[in-house]
Amino acid sequence: MVQRQVVICNKLGLHARAAAKLARIASTFQCNIRLARVGKNEFINGKSVLGILMMAAGVGTHLWVTAEGADEVAAVAAIEELVNSRFGERG
Repeated sequence: MVQRQVVICNKLGLHARAAAKLARIASTFQCNIRLARVGKNEFINGKSVLGILMMAAGVGTHLWVTAEGADEVAAVAAIEELVNSRFGERG
């Protein structure tokens, strides 16, 4: 199991387009991917756009990204890169 904390840094947070990008990236991996707000034990499926949207993660939100499976290291790295790149958005 690999777990890493990321901070949502794009201006609009995890809105529909960003959530779709995250779910699309997560879906390319075989491992199980879960997301949770730091300090909460409510994990959601990282491959579910609806689940990601339900988190209502705005700018500055700290999230745990947890992956478990054969390609877990690559999955967490890809998600961390996506978040750090602000989902390809300006600002």
